[in-house]
Amino acid sequence: MKNKLRSSFNTRQYMVSSDFEVYYYSDKNFNTLKPHAHDYYECYLFLEGDVTMEIFNSEGVASRYKMSPGDLMLVPPGIMHHALMNNPEANYRRFLFWISKSCCNRLMQESVDYMYLIQKAEAFHKYIYHMTPAQFHMIESKFLRLLEEVSSERYGSSAFIHLCLCDLILTINRIVYDEENMKNSSDELTLFQNIISYIEGNIEESLTLDDIAGKFFISKYYVAHLFKDTLGVSLHQYIIKKRLDECRNAITGGASITGTYEKFGFRDYSSFFKAFKKEYGMSPKEYQSLYSHNLIP
Repeated sequence: MKNKLRSSFNTRQYMVSSDFEVYYYSDKNFNTLKPHAHDYYECYLFLEGDVTMEIFNSEGVASRYKMSPGDLMLVPPGIMHHALMNNPEANYRRFLFWISKSCCNRLMQESVDYMYLIQKAEAFHKYIYHMTPAQFHMIESKFLRLLEEVSSERYGSSAFIHLCLCDLILTINRIVYDEENMKNSSDELTLFQNIISYIEGNIEESLTLDDIAGKFFISKYYVAHLFKDTLGVSLHQYIIKKRLDECRNAITGGASITGTYEKFGFRDYSSFFKAFKKEYGMSPKEYQSLYSHNLIP
């Protein structure tokens, strides 16, 4: 199917259509184009070849990316770029998709979800993403379906082209969004586990919200939400439970109640008594006595 949908490369770097253009290219002995920019968005899916992509910032400084099969690039209007051929004799295959600013604006009126990748490119200057094999094949299938429909004259083609266009754009945005949010979730879980380990290792020390936020160089509000969202309790409630657990183990092991509550950070016996009774349904003395009584043969 790809050979039927293959386009002959044209050095033209402007759009004829007012909405979008899509191409599948397969070339050998490809001549490197001079650095250029467009007044539209360019989406590029790299399939095969020995290519380094060069992208320039606003000061004219270039960054180079050695392309691997499955790399996806999105370049906004005005960003200078070009592909460098490391080995011109290698077969150079890629999908290319151009979309005008006016078409993007119309899509944004339908849903801002179409604009995630574009907004990241413009706000954070991130242009290249690597797709896993499964992600790559999914995007490739969307490109092929759009190309096939554009080249056909079937009934309802105009309406179906719009559906294929939206499907391609949304699929790319969803893949990148999901991948980045999975990474954020992983980073968040690691942070949470590190905070838990720190609390357990320093349960006898001061463990205020400000202390922990300062230790991990993060906002105290972020710490508060992290505990509430992950455990359903506040940081303070978690620390109290951990301290009560340590106190219970100590007094049932024969330690004095007074020395224990002071050791594990309770200000006075009254606050310790209330928290202990609320957690275990009896006073520290009753708990200690009951446990000792159960140990007597």
